[in-house]
Amino acid sequence: MPMLPKPINPAGGAVTVGLRRPTVVPAPSAASPELSNRPRRRTFTAQDKLRILTETDRAADTGGVGAILRREGIYSSTLGDWRRLRAAGAFGALVPVKRGPKTAEPNPLAGELAFVQRENARLTRRLARAEAIIDVQKKVAELLGIPLAPSDGEP
Repeated sequence: MPMLPKPINPAGGAVTVGLRRPTVVPAPSAASPELSNRPRRRTFTAQDKLRILTETDRAADTGGVGAILRREGIYSSTLGDWRRLRAAGAFGALVPVKRGPKTAEPNPLAGELAFVQRENARLTRRLARAEAIIDVQKKVAELLGIPLAPSDGEP
């Protein structure tokens, strides 16, 4: 048996026909000028990390670790990571790691390679000039009728 829609009169409001009233969605509130458009990642200094670690180590017996984690806004996995870093090397391991692509170590032979390449280019230019001068000397000798001494490698 089909259900027929009944008029609904919600507490003195307008009568709507149908099974549902229109849903009213509130407009989004204007962004606060104090908030940035993009949230920033929280960073902890080495001293903060050590302070939190010592607090959680003291509270491990009484079961207050969860309260410390909630208060600081960190996860237990982060606490485990910090403990591993502390065991690996105390302060040195707790220094924040630079994010992003790692820079490559400079090759110690790169400077020498650049010098050799510049020297090779200079000598190539000098050789081209010398060959041009020799060609001009041959043409001048031919025009003046001066016989040239035969060279070993050239005809």
